[in-house]
Amino acid sequence: MKTKCALIGTGLMGTPIAKRLLDHGYELVVWNRTRDKCQPLVQLGANLGGSIQETVADAHIIITMLTNGAAVTEVLQQGILPASKPGDIFIDMSSIPPHVAKQHAQWCREKGVDALDAPVSGGVVGAEQGSLAIMVGGEKSVFDDALPLFNVLGRATYVGEAGAGALAKLANQMIVGMSIAAVAEAMTLMAKAGADAKAVREAIRGGFAESRVLELHGQRMVERSFKPGAHATTQLKDLNTALDVARQYGLDLPVLAKTQALFQSMVENGLSDLDHSGLIVEIERLNSIVKNH
Repeated sequence: MKTKCALIGTGLMGTPIAKRLLDHGYELVVWNRTRDKCQPLVQLGANLGGSIQETVADAHIIITMLTNGAAVTEVLQQGILPASKPGDIFIDMSSIPPHVAKQHAQWCREKGVDALDAPVSGGVVGAEQGSLAIMVGGEKSVFDDALPLFNVLGRATYVGEAGAGALAKLANQMIVGMSIAAVAEAMTLMAKAGADAKAVREAIRGGFAESRVLELHGQRMVERSFKPGAHATTQLKDLNTALDVARQYGLDLPVLAKTQALFQSMVENGLSDLDHSGLIVEIERLNSIVKNH
């Protein structure tokens, strides 16, 4: 039997991550605020913790995949740290601000717990396939210890000290958000000008415009399929954080600011439950183009 793990947060990303761990022989205890979300994992062999403290008490590796930094702080202070042991490894795979990740690492050090901030990119599909990009901050020796687990989930890269993983995720989200906006505007223009957006997408693939966003999100835009693989609200949260960090360093990043404003408008206009590729719907709305979504 492999290392005993605890996973807190069995939502959109946490569930497929848990399934990967179970499929690869990890003993797993799970907890979620909405307990019904744990049941599919229990049926696959996971144990259900009665509380956060009970969930992590016997685990060596504790993973969180939660909505935001405040949620991670809450479960860390109220459940994980009181029940964890010196030498345990806390891995936060949520997308949170870098300064919050650093604070969490400090609290863990004070308890003798090793901490890694390890946010991911690749969405639900990447989690299901074990092809996530995992950006890891913390002590290099702890990263090396956790690498067998990371290898089950995808490709992990050590990027530096505590907070560096969270910072790398901001770079990822900036590029993803801006790329989605570029593809959405291009597809909107093609459709308005009478071109076949599907054919145009195929024509430009393989050239300098090729990207994962054009491949996957461009396809979703063509098919009008916006079931969340990553929520627009999550994209907006990360762009807000990126803007905050830019301001801390006195940077004016105009493309980031415009992209954030578009996602903000998308959420404010009732499209928050769509995948972030659904930004095309907001761009169409701004141009008085009405389509079903």
